[in-house]
Amino acid sequence: MSDRDDARRLLRELLPDLLEEALTTGNGSAPQVPAPPVAAVLRPSNWSGPPVAGEVIGDGAGTAAAHVEHVTIDSDEDLDQFVRSLLARLESDGAAIRAGQLRFSLGKPGPGTSTMRIERGAVTERTVKEAAAAGARLVLAPGAVLTPLAREKARALGIEIERERRC
Repeated sequence: MSDRDDARRLLRELLPDLLEEALTTGNGSAPQVPAPPVAAVLRPSNWSGPPVAGEVIGDGAGTAAAHVEHVTIDSDEDLDQFVRSLLARLESDGAAIRAGQLRFSLGKPGPGTSTMRIERGAVTERTVKEAAAAGARLVLAPGAVLTPLAREKARALGIEIERERRC
């Protein structure tokens, strides 16, 4: 017999005893591995800052996937506004930006960019996917409500959302 076979035989002999001892000395059950997930905090729609890593369910925190935000820069004023917003975001998203988990891409909508106007009701992920397929931006009337999942899908797909104000 090889050393490898001896080690396997020894483990087979010891493992049942170790498991029985662990179950009898503990609370009667083995710990759940991995631990159950902790619910993420839902952000109110009136928060203006971007969510931090791990704050939104399904945002990919802890994974290597990068989140790409599309930025439109048509003038010096747009560039100045982007740099100022980036400096403000470095406090909350600086680690993600440095690690490459948050990236920026130039996204210039053409002059023929269409618009989908939603008068009332809930704007869901399906609506956002339809807007992305059409290459449109969403304009929400005061009677329309944007769901949190739709907001995340729009952010992931780079769909611009504009809210109309009551006069």
